[in-house]
Amino acid sequence: MHPVTWIVVLNWNGADDTLACLSSLAGVTLPSCRVLVVDNGSTDGSPRRIRDAFADIELLLLPVNCGYAAGNNAGFRRVRELQADYVIFLNNDTVVDAGFCLPLVETLQRNPAAGIAVPKIFFFDRPDTLWYAGGIVRLSTGLISHVGLRKKDAPEFDRSGSTGYATGCCLAVRTRDFSAVGGFDETFRMYGEDVDLSLRVSALGLSIEYVPSSRIWHKVSASLHGNAVLKVIKKVIKKSLGVLHLLRKHRAWRGMVCYLLMLPLRLAASFRDVMKKRISGVNKTGRGQDAEHIQNRH
Repeated sequence: MHPVTWIVVLNWNGADDTLACLSSLAGVTLPSCRVLVVDNGSTDGSPRRIRDAFADIELLLLPVNCGYAAGNNAGFRRVRELQADYVIFLNNDTVVDAGFCLPLVETLQRNPAAGIAVPKIFFFDRPDTLWYAGGIVRLSTGLISHVGLRKKDAPEFDRSGSTGYATGCCLAVRTRDFSAVGGFDETFRMYGEDVDLSLRVSALGLSIEYVPSSRIWHKVSASLHGNAVLKVIKKVIKKSLGVLHLLRKHRAWRGMVCYLLMLPLRLAASFRDVMKKRISGVNKTGRGQDAEHIQNRH
């Protein structure tokens, strides 16, 4: 008998992305796998569009947007009621390889010391360029980063094994383990909750496993017209607040100091990237507007 696996997809006013994600999930080859969409109080007609396109999809409607952590926790409670053995949390702005699910679940089945399994993740608009091939977290210095970020895929990224943390973009976990750590910490407003989950799972003596045979593509791009620099600054600030909350929660005081000292450099680097890509966009299109690539999670 195959274990029951539920894929939880969180949506908030993102019907187009969610429908594309669900279309890719329709080809998933894992038996006993079902999909739950959690709608986080959308006002764009998402629930109706999802029901019209995918009548067999389980849909959980929340009255308001309660954020990433609380929305996914609500989805988890629902799939636990539906007797899920494994849960895969998946961002709605992704598309998946048809075989992405099986390697994640098999990793957790075969390795009782594995607590979370996470796939290789590519940029959607640069399908051979990596967004995530493992995670590095060093609380003592405040360092949180993706392995392989913006690098072309290569054999060195095909080695499976333990990694520092799983990105919330996509992660698989046993129902019992997610329950044991109490789910996502809902005090995180944005960013950091996935690293925190990974640290708490690791504290149980379980590993975070990078599984490169599982592949998905993430729509990390955002169209930046208007004041692109201001948007990037706001994003860096939101991300920094999440990281600082993480460091405070885990009492990494030295890491907080290091992170704050490096913050001006992060802002400068983000500003530089925006300018480079805007110039590149002008050179390619002859116009002053282009799609800007911004790191979405860590």
